[in-house]
Amino acid sequence: AMYLYAHLVDWAKDELGIHSALITGGGTNKTTLAGAGSDLNNLLTAFSPVSKERGKIDPNAKAEIDLLIATDCISEGQNLQDCDTLVNYDIHWNPVRIIQRFGRVDRLGSKNTKIQLINFWPNMELDEYINLEARVAGRMMLLDVSATGEENVIDANAQEMNDLEYRRAQLQQLKDAVVDLEDMAGGVSITDLTLNDFRMDLSGYMKKGLHQLAQAPNGLYAAATIDAALKADGLKPGVIFCLKSIRDGHRSIQVDENYPLAPYFLVYVTDDAVVELNFTQSKKVLDLLKKHGLSATSIEEGAAGQVNDRTRNGSDMEQYQQLLAVAVDSIAGKSEEKGVQSLFTRGGTVLTATSSQGIEDFAVVTYLIITDAP
Repeated sequence: AMYLYAHLVDWAKDELGIHSALITGGGTNKTTLAGAGSDLNNLLTAFSPVSKERGKIDPNAKAEIDLLIATDCISEGQNLQDCDTLVNYDIHWNPVRIIQRFGRVDRLGSKNTKIQLINFWPNMELDEYINLEARVAGRMMLLDVSATGEENVIDANAQEMNDLEYRRAQLQQLKDAVVDLEDMAGGVSITDLTLNDFRMDLSGYMKKGLHQLAQAPNGLYAAATIDAALKADGLKPGVIFCLKSIRDGHRSIQVDENYPLAPYFLVYVTDDAVVELNFTQSKKVLDLLKKHGLSATSIEEGAAGQVNDRTRNGSDMEQYQQLLAVAVDSIAGKSEEKGVQSLFTRGGTVLTATSSQGIEDFAVVTYLIITDAP
């Protein structure tokens, strides 16, 4: 990062007329923007003023940083969706790290019509690159054995090699094709493998709200008014369902082994009974939940009133029961796809004559009704 900053900072300022910043997390942050200092939060706010809501903090600030060079110290927990281009100058052996970085800019509420991901690939074959990582990991393991006396490393080593092969295939996919990041490696979003932002939010909430959650019964729901910006982008009103599979054995839901939320499933169904986001897109559904729920501190009277009118104050929930059936069908359909795929893989099939799921196979944990109430 320091090398790149040293070689690009003058060019960016003299040729492009833009300010640059370097963030390493090690006390060596710097920028060409006068008055920005070296504080990480100040630099990120100058780089992404809209997402960081700088106008509310300092309405007189106008200057911006347009080129940010950083290490992985900002690859998690940051909203930088003002940015429209991300360049990976180094390629981590684990593609999850690459997508974590991209997740800083490819976020709900971005005003950019297009977001670019540019990767500089190592000057070697991927097999050679992965094998290099494996050799380094092997030496680290030997050092660990020497230090701890633990000798039973065969199983762990085999798992590491399986993981490396899986990552090699993902890297090859990223390198060879323009892929849908929500549909890499078998239909489960690679971003979903690391929902760290949401885990951090949950961890913070659990410190004060654990008792309240433990006492809450299944089936509670809330209503919210659709976000204006998302509505302008084409999002339709609907319901986000959080369901839990209550079956096991041959009637259990068959999902990818890397699906992170099992036995829970999040599905967004619009009011016209269209599955807008299925459970394999859990990252996007969680973004939607966070957008409509995080800042809510009281009941939205308009949204709640619209739901009460539709349901006769909760006595007629038929409309939402129909949407629930659509959500369940979408989960069952994906599960059946997984079963069919297993017909063509080693290890047998998970598809049986009685493996189909219905509403009775799920518990409704909670749901959020997103309305178009004024």
